[in-house]
Amino acid sequence: MRRKLAAGNWKMNGTSANLAQIEALKDAHVGALSEILIAPPTSLLHRASVVAENGPVALAAQDCHKGESGAHTGDVSADMLKDAGATYVILGHSERRADHDEHDEDVRAKARGALKAGLRVIICMGEELEEREADNTLDIIAGQLAGSIPDDIDGENLVVAYEPIWAIGTGKVPSVAQITEVHDFIRARLEHRFGLKIARAVRLLYGGSVKASNATEIFAIENVDGALVGGASLKAEDFSPIITALDKS
Repeated sequence: MRRKLAAGNWKMNGTSANLAQIEALKDAHVGALSEILIAPPTSLLHRASVVAENGPVALAAQDCHKGESGAHTGDVSADMLKDAGATYVILGHSERRADHDEHDEDVRAKARGALKAGLRVIICMGEELEEREADNTLDIIAGQLAGSIPDDIDGENLVVAYEPIWAIGTGKVPSVAQITEVHDFIRARLEHRFGLKIARAVRLLYGGSVKASNATEIFAIENVDGALVGGASLKAEDFSPIITALDKS
């Protein structure tokens, strides 16, 4: 059985005061059935790991450099992130792809570096609104799956997050049928490439305007193993109901 995963991506938000939100989640979800993950900004990662210690909340980084070390001013390696307390790293988020011109091959290289360092990777993918309207969604996802995911995965160290770009932070959510189609497609592609055993161990998350009011419906979809949540993860009072809904699914 795949353990459900509720992942919160704080993006470029948060200072020391926000660590109280992790403390609140830690206290509220002792014995949670689902795995709980918070990706704070890198500046908070180590302090967040101290706050989260001996509790149900694990930590993720929001990005990493592909290399182990070197003359890369401003970059952070996977080894450094692991040392700071991260157990996961989010890669290929649409905002990174857009803001930093990251392509599938860049995401793949970073994933290799992260896996080598012993981090689990959450690889994001999704289509633009124009691509959805042109009925090109599955072609886009197929290309991102093939190009972004390295060969050396064992199922346990990979999470795939489907985030339609047009749904991120907009309040728009794909229909149940649309989410089902994409998640079933991703699972089938993974099975074809890696075989049943590995593919069935990979958790598939949905991301894009997930909130307490729609979480139960989304988590009832087959092949949805949890969510990658943005804005609603910044406050424990908003994220906790999503975690509870996932525990009950």
